[in-house]
Amino acid sequence: MAFSTEVTTPGSMYRYRLTDTVKRFTLRDNGFTETKAGNFQFLRPIEATPQAKDGFMLKITVAKDLKTLKLSITSKNGMRAVNIFKDEKNKMIQDKFYFLLDGLVERGVLLKETIRR
Repeated sequence: MAFSTEVTTPGSMYRYRLTDTVKRFTLRDNGFTETKAGNFQFLRPIEATPQAKDGFMLKITVAKDLKTLKLSITSKNGMRAVNIFKDEKNKMIQDKFYFLLDGLVERGVLLKETIRR
């Protein structure tokens, strides 16, 4: 997956992009870690309950120029992309996904825009 200025995940009703004012320290303060290539990565498990073994992984990567990003939801081991919006039984996981991204919006990392359907 290539870096892009705007990202979404299949089935989501929102599109996200980086704020113009995002800084390296803002990313670090919000749980991003710097990779060997200089990019910033945010990895969080998304599970229905903390004890659940069958969750998914949210992965956001911000390019080192702080202009573009990638967003994906994968299986727990990170090997295959997953669409959490395909099945209604994933409602709690969907809510946790939006909760994590809304936290990044509130802290000035991302901007959120509704997709017209």
